[in-house]
Order: sequence, then structure tokens, then C-alpha cells
Amino acid sequence: MGEENRKETVVGTGKEPRLVTGAEGKKSRPAAAGRVLSGMRPTGRLHIGHYFGALENWVRLQNDPAYECFYFIADWHALTSDYADTSGIAENTLQIMIDYLAAGLDPAKSVIFQQSVIPEHAELHLLLSMVTPLGWLERVPSYKEQLASIRGKNLRTYGFLGYPVLQAADIVIYSAVGAELFVPVGKDQEAHVELSREIVRRFESCNGYYIRGELFEPTRKKMFNAILSRLAVLESPSNPDFTPEQFLRHWVAEQGFDNFIDGLISDEQKSFFIRRRILQEPKALLTSTPKIPGLDGRKMSKSYGNAITLSETDEEIRKKTKVMVTDPARKRRTDPGNPDVCPVYDWHKLFSAEEPGRLEWVRQGCTTAGIGCIECKDAMATNLIKWIAPVRERRVTWENDPKGVLEILDEGSKKARVVAQGTMERVREAVFGWKKKRDENKK
Repeated sequence: MGEENRKETVVGTGKEPRLVTGAEGKKSRPAAAGRVLSGMRPTGRLHIGHYFGALENWVRLQNDPAYECFYFIADWHALTSDYADTSGIAENTLQIMIDYLAAGLDPAKSVIFQQSVIPEHAELHLLLSMVTPLGWLERVPSYKEQLASIRGKNLRTYGFLGYPVLQAADIVIYSAVGAELFVPVGKDQEAHVELSREIVRRFESCNGYYIRGELFEPTRKKMFNAILSRLAVLESPSNPDFTPEQFLRHWVAEQGFDNFIDGLISDEQKSFFIRRRILQEPKALLTSTPKIPGLDGRKMSKSYGNAITLSETDEEIRKKTKVMVTDPARKRRTDPGNPDVCPVYDWHKLFSAEEPGRLEWVRQGCTTAGIGCIECKDAMATNLIKWIAPVRERRVTWENDPKGVLEILDEGSKKARVVAQGTMERVREAVFGWKKKRDENKK
């Protein structure tokens, strides 16, 4: 598997052979042009915000032959904030898997797996953490925000600080040579993907190239000095603390391999450096998500208690939606309202759009005080119940077969681990070079 996962390029030649991973090679059809990776933490049952914010798009992507989809349950990530009480993680993992299947994820079309049963995620996390500057993690906006806002939990742990490194490992361990790697996110999450790209870029700048030995031969010293001169490096490579190769590698690690190569003049200079692609920089697959506020108008969240889960009964839905906040300007039944500032209308756009004339009825009735908020909520709840019925029906079926659910999860985890193991073979060789060293000593 190690050889078929390698991709090496003599820089400047433009020749990059197409090689596929072991998992892809076993397929009868050509590999997809791109891989998709996404996951959720098991912190409780999923709600309709999760569905429209992610699951609906995941289902669409799994049905697109251009993508090979990997979706996972991020149970290690649950520990970053809930490390003090792990008693609910196993049950929550089962319930989220049931929600995945109920929402339409298909194990025949997607690889659905559990993060913690694939130890290669942790191994890559460790190796990426070695090259990630501490300042990058401390500057993550969500880190500062949650430190300031979350009470009752000590989040000043490495696990919480380092979660972006684990997140990067989760993504890029599914790198496939010759295929792009995508993470479906909303615009507000694009920065998380960019940090993963920066971490991979730094790892590749440390490990993603060979320096051909001839560069350091006495006859090539002039070439070496020319390279340093081009980069405006004034320190002497004869510094006793560095060999010439160590000196050059130190510079490349700090500046980035691509910046280094761009600073070279000739193809002859570039030909001394052999690029090897180890990990793929992920790209954000930006997706537009509909606005779906919680029952109280804030962002829908289990922690706020303002969500409708995918398992709610008709009675629970009616009860919860009756107390939804509406346009604050409608204090009396006779007051006209503005649907564009009302959370109930946002929900109508999701659940009532297919009912002929319903959205017009809501807008006209609200703006003229022709209908009251109770009537508006009741009509919306009726359509929400119609929408959720088949999802809930599938959910009940899987709830009654937990053994079958876990078998699907286990099988998906086995498939994902094959890919992860292939990636780690080339990562380990790039970092430690043991195969090369053993081959040298066989002679």
C-alpha cells in the first residue's frame, strides 16, 4: 500500500503521475474527482437546525457521483469540553447514528464511521501538533469566545486549545492522491478550514520534499550559494550548528516550500528538489443554508432548549411551537406585523413552501393583521409535522434495531480505517524515513 500511495514530482518538470489509494484501487469504477469529509459531535439528538444546516447537504453530496463522501461521529471532539463526564457519549453516538440514517445518509453511498475507533486520527493529530505554532491556536476566534462565554467548565486544557489540530487530522487523513478534498461548511465556518490548510501547508513544508544529495557535493557548492543568495539569506551555511541541508530545511520550514521554490531562478536549481505530496490541503465547499432560528429567536441549540429534534412527537411539536416568539411589534391581535423579522415565517419558508398559496396567506395576513400569531403558528406546525413524519418513521425503524445500527457504524469504521492507514503509511515514511533506512541497510 505504501508505494501506491506515493506521489513524487521533480519540481519544475510539471509531471505528476496519477496514483490512487488502496481503497480506490479496489473499485471497479474510476475514483471520484473529490472527497468530502464532515462530522458532528455526539452531544445529544440532532434537531431540524442540524438537518437544514448540514444533513440535507450531506445527502445531496452522497448522491453526486463526483464525490466520495466520508461522514463521522466526532466522539473524541466531545471530550474537548465534556471530559469531566463522559457517561452520555456512547448513547449519544448511537442516537446520532440513528439520526444520520433517518435523515437519509446511505451506507451504500457514504462511509459513515466513528472517530475514536480509528487510532490513526490520534496519531496524525500528534504529528500535526508538532509543527503547529501555539499562537495559531490561541488566535482562533471560537476559542476566545467559548473561554469567555462557557461557565462551569474548565476549558483551559490542551484538548480544548488543540481541537483545531485534531480537526485538521480528521479531515486530511482522508487525503487521496489525485482527488481534491472538500469540507462542506457555511461561510461563517470557512476560517476553520483555512486553519487546517495552514497546518497542512506547514507540515508539507517540513516533510513534503526531498533534497537531492548532489546539491551538497563540492562541485555543487556554487549552486547552493546561488540558491541562498536568491533567497536573500545572509547567514553563512557554514554555521557550526547546521549542516547545509539542515540550514536549508530550517529556512523552508519557516517560509513554506512553495515560497521557497518561487524564489528560485532556473529549472536546474528547482530540479534538486523533489516534491512528494503527503497530505492534501482541504477546500471549503461553501453551502448556503436557510435561516432557521430557535423557538426563542436565538440560534437553534440544544443547550438553549430552543430546538425541535428529529424525534419529536406531533404533540411535542404543537406544544413547543405554540410558544415560539414572533414579531415583537405585534403586541395585540389587531397589530400588523412584519414576517421578515418573525422566526415563525422563517420556518414557514422551510415547511410550507410546497403548500400552494400558504406563504402568500402568511405574508398578507400578518402585514394586515388578518390572521393572528396563533393561527400562523398552527398552520406552520401542521406542515412541520407532515415534513418530519417520514424522517421520524425511519428513525423509529432504526431505534428498534440498535444492533443493525451499530453493525453499519462498525462496517463504515472498518472502511474508513483502511483509507486512514494508507495515509499514515506515507506520513510515517515522510517523517521518519524508516523504509528508506531499512532499504539502505539491506545492501
